[in-house]
Amino acid sequence: MERRIFLVFAISFLIMLISQVWLKKYEPKPPQPAAPRPQAAPIYPLPPTRVSEQPARVMPPAGVKQASAEAESVVENDLYRIRFSNRGGQVKSWVLKKYDDDKGNPLELVHTAAAEKYGYPLSLWSYDESLRNKLNSALYVGPAANSLTAPTAITFEYSDTDVSVRKTFHFDHSYLVTMEISVVSQGAAVSALPMWPAGFGDESNPAAYATSQVEYQNDGRIDRLSVKKVSSGATVQGPFQWAGVTDRYFAAVFLPEDPAASALVTLNNPLDVPRSPQKPDSKEMIKVEVLGAAVGNLKGATAQRMYVGPKDLKTLEAIPVPTITGSEPPDLRGLVDFGWLGLIARPLFLWLKWTYKYVGNWGWAIVIQTLIINVALLPLRLSQMKSMLKMQRVAPQIKSIQEKYKKYSLRDPRKQEMNQEIAALYKQHGVNPAGGCLPLLIQMPFLFAYYRMLGVALDLRQAHWLWIRDLSGPDPWHILPIAIIITMLFMQRMTPQPGMDPVQQRMMNFMMPAFLGFISLNLAAGLCLYWSEGNLIGIVQQAIMNRTELGREMREMMEKRARKKDK
Repeated sequence: MERRIFLVFAISFLIMLISQVWLKKYEPKPPQPAAPRPQAAPIYPLPPTRVSEQPARVMPPAGVKQASAEAESVVENDLYRIRFSNRGGQVKSWVLKKYDDDKGNPLELVHTAAAEKYGYPLSLWSYDESLRNKLNSALYVGPAANSLTAPTAITFEYSDTDVSVRKTFHFDHSYLVTMEISVVSQGAAVSALPMWPAGFGDESNPAAYATSQVEYQNDGRIDRLSVKKVSSGATVQGPFQWAGVTDRYFAAVFLPEDPAASALVTLNNPLDVPRSPQKPDSKEMIKVEVLGAAVGNLKGATAQRMYVGPKDLKTLEAIPVPTITGSEPPDLRGLVDFGWLGLIARPLFLWLKWTYKYVGNWGWAIVIQTLIINVALLPLRLSQMKSMLKMQRVAPQIKSIQEKYKKYSLRDPRKQEMNQEIAALYKQHGVNPAGGCLPLLIQMPFLFAYYRMLGVALDLRQAHWLWIRDLSGPDPWHILPIAIIITMLFMQRMTPQPGMDPVQQRMMNFMMPAFLGFISLNLAAGLCLYWSEGNLIGIVQQAIMNRTELGREMREMMEKRARKKDK
């Protein structure tokens, strides 16, 4: 019995001993002291302390990577000069060497005032505002060299106990920048999209801000969002081959390596600017909107190329874009928007550019092209005059038919008989009612195409001709708009207008030139040059036509009709 009792105690003691060892690892662990983080300097002065009373310096925890002070690095090639700051690993300046601003200085593409308020290029967008602020204000460890020449690459790195960021940029001899962006927060990859956040440096007046757009291409289709259609912080899901922000002549667009996984965040922010660019210190301000775009992968790291440069056709056509179906254009030419008359405007521009190669001046190239176009349209002018003469010949008979059916209302079926009689009369005399309007309808697309072409053709930006410093902007002395008014007055007086009441004719002869001249005041000088020269050529053509047998016959019929009205 005693042996059994002793055995029970021995087994119990052994079980208690083993359980103590086994349960020890499940006991709550004592809290570890948190590593102190660097604190911001207090806003109130501290009392002086003796050296012996200063606390010991706390070493940063392992894995922390951050710079101790702000520093800048410059990357350049023959096309640009980019100045980076390690604060946020972002761009403070992006100068295009081959283009000038309105003052003749190399063009600064970063809108300094807007960037200071809304962010610099290649900063990062995150839906978490606190994370976004941290990513764009931290001091990154950057390149060792302060000045680098492309081709080259630079890397910015930052990490603390919560976040780890790596931004790598590759540069070559073109306007392209290749980038890899990765952000890890608390051990998990998070999305942070590189952005061009706030307009362009060439936007110097309200009209320039209005031309800014957010654009993207999806499977050959290009969507262009004007200022009024862009809301800040809205997300557009891919796929798309490229997406970004543009203005009249320049673009900053991203080309994702994985179009299907890409997303675009649109940015639109208000900015107060001087009403008059000539008076930058004026207190008279106007509110405009600056557009931006952030593009990348919403599911983690982003790898993509970025084009920052001119909307020049030759340059854009050399840059391949990712494809989705293989049917879309293989380059960035879609950034140049020739509008719905692109089938005419683009060939016109290529022809003008070819002419410029031999002339050496864009203004004289326009003069030569306008002359050729108007000579080519001369047969249409002759056709118009013949049609007008035939209409004048049958005008008395048409008036007689109309008098015959005047007593019937428009709803009366017998009114159809009037139309049938007039149609039979036209057929008998070979009259085409649209013959007088058709030549004008053919000429108008050329005028509209010229207007569109001059609005987007980068080559005509700051192109000089005689007294004009910029053919893409208004005539500073308004000489060409005045020429339009004068030449149109002569054209109206010289051109026979059969069938029109003399009083109405005199009113149109004055009102139409005045109205079109007023419109042309703010049109591109290149368009006004095309328009006024076309009128001048038309005057010469009309003077010659008026001396032909056809012209004399038309004028005699008009004078005969005028004498009858006077009686």
